[in-house]
Amino acid sequence: MTALSNDRNTPMLADGIKEYPVAASTICYAGGLAVLNAGVIEPATTDTGLVAVGRFEGRYDNSNGSAGDIKAKVRQGVFRWANSAGGDEITAADIGALAYIVDDQTVAKTDDTGSRSAAGRIEDIDANGVWVRTDFTAIS
Repeated sequence: MTALSNDRNTPMLADGIKEYPVAASTICYAGGLAVLNAGVIEPATTDTGLVAVGRFEGRYDNSNGSAGDIKAKVRQGVFRWANSAGGDEITAADIGALAYIVDDQTVAKTDDTGSRSAAGRIEDIDANGVWVRTDFTAIS
């Protein structure tokens, strides 16, 4: 391919909201931290191999369904999650570091000796929680 010599209409995937197939026997709650696990979306849990992709935009009940029977809308961006406690509490000194998944609303400072997946990059912290960039780009 040669370099451009004129304007180009470059196709793109829109940032913001994406749809993913929901895991079997799963309920996803609006506002919860969403992760991909083996190609389907589910609420975040303490586990390895999960890919944090954003926040559920609604409640999606696939409790009686098979994987992919319904789809969930997930927004990428910076969200305020609950802060862990004790030695895993995130502080201002951790801004820029990775946060790790505790559950579908809580993040921690460490991966708990390799038992947690990354939630994203810590962007800020306030009295109400931890602001984390939660999308594919935040983890690399």
